[in-house]
Amino acid sequence: MSAEIAGVSAAAVATPSSTAEVADVVKGAAEDGLALVVRGGGTRQDWALPPQRLDLILETAGLCGLVEHAAGDLVAVVRAGTPLRQVQDALRPAGQQLALDEPLPGSTIGGTVAVNASGPRRMLYGTVRDLLIGVTVVRADGVVARAGGKVVKNVAGYDLGKLVAGSYGTLGVITECAFRLHPLPAASRFVSVCVEGPDEAGRAVSAVLGAQVVPSALEIDSVRSGAAPLTVTALVEGVPAGVAQRAADLQKLLGDGATASDDPPPGWGEHPWEPGDVGMKLTSALSRVPYLLTAAGVTARLHDVPLRMRGSAGTGVLYAGLPGDTDPGVVAGVVSDLRAATRAGAGHCVVLTAPPAIRARVDIWGHVDGLDLMRRVKEQFDPAGTLAPGRFVGGI
Repeated sequence: MSAEIAGVSAAAVATPSSTAEVADVVKGAAEDGLALVVRGGGTRQDWALPPQRLDLILETAGLCGLVEHAAGDLVAVVRAGTPLRQVQDALRPAGQQLALDEPLPGSTIGGTVAVNASGPRRMLYGTVRDLLIGVTVVRADGVVARAGGKVVKNVAGYDLGKLVAGSYGTLGVITECAFRLHPLPAASRFVSVCVEGPDEAGRAVSAVLGAQVVPSALEIDSVRSGAAPLTVTALVEGVPAGVAQRAADLQKLLGDGATASDDPPPGWGEHPWEPGDVGMKLTSALSRVPYLLTAAGVTARLHDVPLRMRGSAGTGVLYAGLPGDTDPGVVAGVVSDLRAATRAGAGHCVVLTAPPAIRARVDIWGHVDGLDLMRRVKEQFDPAGTLAPGRFVGGI
């Protein structure tokens, strides 16, 4: 990989292979007044803002592998640089899984926690924050802190795991994570139906949520810019006989056009954009998902853009994508309209990734409640601004 983060070059790259070595690197950076950004698989380095300054990149590739797998307790401790797929491969012989999806192949454990990334199955199993039960973090001053599961010493006053999950590397360098595991399902089945618009999609989603089928995921995919058809897909998992019965019940529930398959539909769990495009995350109350889809369709037509939507109708977390060559002024208008729609649904709209010209025009984070508190937490953890300065909301 190149010695740069989001277009900002670094003078050096460090590749520590243990928590102790990470602590030495971070301590040295702090003492020398160097700005440091952590990089794992590099799959999300274009997310968030470019660092305001950058002297050193800390690669986590040397922090790889399982530290411990307590199969009887359904717990695993994993080093931060371990690719998520490698974790799943290591757990599979025991019939267990870390119930996280991988929208971006090559994602590491540390990076997934740092951006709090979750996929379709968050509906049943929860988010990264829900599955993370312990964490080892190197603070900005080089001190090692451990909290949660298998804890020796905690950090008084803070839930460290929940703080660092989604903090984009601005509060500490994650070196190890302890996770709650789940059994691997013996069978799975995807049941899909195409519907003509957001209202019909809302009725299909409500029917699934009201039935006794306990889906692991309930996804919606806008194939053409908020217009028909939309595809609603439910995933059911479990023992073969139970999965077959629940899938059959779903087909009856969703009507004659519903189909069932052992394989996921195209695009399942993937973001609706390509590298170099504009990618957004939209959240909404469950009851407002149809409204959000309708608003997205209106916005796409108003600005004459091919806006793709995909995400979890079962949790109210959707993703939207635009071509990267869309005029920055048009993108700003789209984002403004989508933020109005998400606010009406008690949610938010964040631009996860965008080309530099669009980043310069659009506030990628938008209004964030609790920003003053977040600044105070950053001041407590990293008063000198050593870690990923300016990457997070409000220039944190």
